[in-house]
Amino acid sequence: MSSPCPAMLRVILGEHDIRKLLLPSGIPNTVDDLLSVIKQSFQLDGHLRLLYMDTDFGQFFTLTSAEDLKDKDSIKVVQVEEPSVILTLTPASRDFEQCSTDTQTSDSSRDTMMLPPREGRFEKWPDKFEVPQFTFDVERILQVGNQAFFEDGTLLQNQGVKSDIMQKLAESIFKYTAYPTNLQILSVVEALIEKFPCLKEPGSFSGMYGWQQSLKYKMGNYRSKLRNQKLDLPELEVNSLKRKQPNDRVPSKNVKKPKKAELNYLPPHPHGESLESLENEQKALLDEIKKKDNQRVIAVKMSKTFSYRRHEVVNLAPPIKDFQQRWPALFTEAQAS
Repeated sequence: MSSPCPAMLRVILGEHDIRKLLLPSGIPNTVDDLLSVIKQSFQLDGHLRLLYMDTDFGQFFTLTSAEDLKDKDSIKVVQVEEPSVILTLTPASRDFEQCSTDTQTSDSSRDTMMLPPREGRFEKWPDKFEVPQFTFDVERILQVGNQAFFEDGTLLQNQGVKSDIMQKLAESIFKYTAYPTNLQILSVVEALIEKFPCLKEPGSFSGMYGWQQSLKYKMGNYRSKLRNQKLDLPELEVNSLKRKQPNDRVPSKNVKKPKKAELNYLPPHPHGESLESLENEQKALLDEIKKKDNQRVIAVKMSKTFSYRRHEVVNLAPPIKDFQQRWPALFTEAQAS
């Protein structure tokens, strides 16, 4: 019986991120198996779809069968939006619509915007990442390096500045997300190389691959450092090994992190509050929602308990029916608007 022939695929992860995938055992038999190999090889997650380049039409089509692929074909990986949950909303009272006109621009009716700065993020990932200001000595070294690069193409060989650059980049990334995606990491490195082209890697096609890998590892180390400092950061604590099930105690397995556009994925509880005190607020909300013309009180209590609901959703993953029974106010028009 002959051994399977090895194969190689050209994998397009992004506009400026094209990789080579080596398959020693040949192309997998199913699309799902191939997708698993790609996710593991390039450390991808989420809902992904594969497209393949059709030679007859000269364009990409959805890959539905692995038999459509052959050695050295090109495939593209695209992110697929996860299906949304459809909510049935209860109309708010006419009295509340009238009295709320003077508070429409306030934060009282929006969960994610009532939180103090220390308890949530308020900026989404920027369209173009801005490279932070480094320390005086590092900035000076980079300026001199750029000057040499523009004069004769010399690349900076000073490895002593790399750790300082990585630290500052990690701090800046954490302002937006604790778990940046591969594309977000790429955008940071692209911005860094654009500002300081002297940092390009010699011998690398794009001059960025090593920086991408280093920054990924740095973010992991940075998260570990913050966890070890016993800071109140639930979004990191939820992924600590001691919080995982015994069969999931691998750093890269079953990582809970924000989806797209989620700024306050798992914020700390308000200062002075605990799970017990917020549970009491939840019970009080069940009484408040039965009262008429009570939307102001409900809005304040809903904002106060936002972190508690996120705790339930992320850590407990309750069925929607049970969650709706515990938090009926969340399914009203006033809270959804």
